[in-house]
Amino acid sequence: MNNKTLKGTLVTGVIGEDVHIVGIRILEYALGEAGFKIVSLGSQVSQKEFVEAAIEVNADAILVSSLSGHAEALVPGLRDKCIETGLNHILLYLGGFLQIGEMPWVETEEKFKAWGFNRVYPPGTSPSRVIADLKDDLM
Repeated sequence: MNNKTLKGTLVTGVIGEDVHIVGIRILEYALGEAGFKIVSLGSQVSQKEFVEAAIEVNADAILVSSLSGHAEALVPGLRDKCIETGLNHILLYLGGFLQIGEMPWVETEEKFKAWGFNRVYPPGTSPSRVIADLKDDLM
């Protein structure tokens, strides 16, 4: 851990059967360098594991990565699980290749936000954008 001021605790991981972990590792490194405490769950993480970890570490946000294109089947209900366990105001961020097939990004983003995600990122999003959004959202 670096000597920068701690800005929040984040639970990170790749949801479902997905084993694509390089992108989330790069993001975790950048977030750590920016002063966030990272609790990395790795790959093949269930909704239940994300929620349990967030409760255990009193997380400020859950950052979910999905590169298999199956987020559409894997993430609905995560916000509800958070609310059921008392994580009413936790930030939920989602990024990666979120679905199979072509759909305008605006529609993709709206769909996942309707399911309770605060921020939704397309493939190739810079870690600096996520860091800036977290700083804004956690203030």
